[in-house]
Amino acid sequence: MSLQENIMAAMKAAMKAKDQTALAALRAVKSALLLAQTANGSKATISSEEEIKLLQKLVKQRKDSAAIFTEQKRADLAEPELAQAAIISEFLPAQMSEEEVEKVVVDVIATVGAVNMKDMGKVMGMVSQKLAGKTDGKTISTIVKSKLG
Repeated sequence: MSLQENIMAAMKAAMKAKDQTALAALRAVKSALLLAQTANGSKATISSEEEIKLLQKLVKQRKDSAAIFTEQKRADLAEPELAQAAIISEFLPAQMSEEEVEKVVVDVIATVGAVNMKDMGKVMGMVSQKLAGKTDGKTISTIVKSKLG
């Protein structure tokens, strides 16, 4: 089943369960998917890689919003954002642990021959390509900095 079909099925279930948080999150995903499909002016389908990037972007937006709300001591606004991020995350592939990401980073550093922070761009590019959709860029960046710094 495609991502859109999964989203629609989940939306129906959320409507039946009267789960407003899930419904809001799923509607946001559906809207983003439709916008991505019609961005070029045609009803083209988007690839699964683009779908994953889109979902990751939506999760990141919600987590960033929740962090800002928490910073401003607005837990009442942060909680729904985190709940929506969790719902959207269910449609992402399983995320890798930091240890698994670290192994890939070490392998890439050895392959590229990186020795200092000047080589960070090369390492980040290769690791991001290998792990597309399996982890976020912030995790990769933190691990690369710790290994090269």
